[in-house]
Amino acid sequence: MRRGVTALLVVVAVTAGTAASCRPAPTLTVSTAVAGLSNPWDISFANGGTMFFTERVGRIDLSILGDTRVLATPVDVVAAGEGGMMGVAADPAYATNRRIYTCMVSNASGAVDVRVVRWQVTPDSRALTARTDILTGIDAGGGGRHVGCRLRFGPDGHLWVTTGDAAVGTAPQDPASLAGKVLRITTDGAGAPGNPGGALRPEIYSYGHRNPQGVAFAADGTPYSIEHGPDRDDEVNRLVPGGNYGWNPVPGYNEAVPMTDLVEFPGAIPAVWSSGTPTIAPSGGTFVRGAEWKGWDTALVMAVLKGQQLRVVRLAPGGVAVEQQYTAVTDRGRLRVAVQAPDGRLFLATDAGAGAGAILTVTPTG
Repeated sequence: MRRGVTALLVVVAVTAGTAASCRPAPTLTVSTAVAGLSNPWDISFANGGTMFFTERVGRIDLSILGDTRVLATPVDVVAAGEGGMMGVAADPAYATNRRIYTCMVSNASGAVDVRVVRWQVTPDSRALTARTDILTGIDAGGGGRHVGCRLRFGPDGHLWVTTGDAAVGTAPQDPASLAGKVLRITTDGAGAPGNPGGALRPEIYSYGHRNPQGVAFAADGTPYSIEHGPDRDDEVNRLVPGGNYGWNPVPGYNEAVPMTDLVEFPGAIPAVWSSGTPTIAPSGGTFVRGAEWKGWDTALVMAVLKGQQLRVVRLAPGGVAVEQQYTAVTDRGRLRVAVQAPDGRLFLATDAGAGAGAILTVTPTG
């Protein structure tokens, strides 16, 4: 792996909006921060700018001041289908506890499941130790399809986890299953205080999801999920505790049903944004902040896989409707995640394998 030095100026296209709401997009410089990766999946920054990232093949990596190293390659990672080593999140108190969290498909228990693991980074930042599997038994399905699994710490200090439905038709609406959900847990893996509870398992925040691969928090702390649709209707959903988002692919695994089935579930919560037809497969994203981002300031920035682009969605006041959209970075292939660093720059992971994957840096210019 090596640090890249080339840069590319990118002009951003405004893809929707009205004259009254149109805000200028930034001009971008895109460069390669880390190359030679195999399906990089997630990125998280600790205090001071240390960057952690995962590769789906089974690696947990660190990059600091241009020095990139592998911290761990857990032997129980099952890299098959869409699964493997996926989400990563640095603890908000990393400066004092040196903890990070990952989500992975594992065969540690004999059966294959999706699990959230807590680690401690050694003082020399060269390895991981003190592994603790804080949440296990999330359904991984039979072939690694629809396994999630994005991790993010919310403004509330709790760990949010997105889980796919594992291609099991009954899972999204099953209050006893952790699949097809957005979870909100403590750093010990327990259900966080304030979760809806009742019939739902204590870890569950919302349900009725298909395959959410992103969770992000607006400036006011409101949580949103980014979710893959079947052959139509990728979604951005405004999350509320106990909310049902309407995915119910039964009998069997019937993907012809609506993403948000308001006939079967009149109280289901409609999406804030939907791709319609065809899908573009948005994955990890963030609400970018900073005046240097011009019209993107406070907008939701999403990495897009099938559509091979960065899609930016500016929400109208209230956060339940779209005001404007932009498209950028359309020449770097499939994009898996977008994360804003402490210094304000945007980092993207490209979804390519066999050493062709990379982490890109996006800087607003002019």
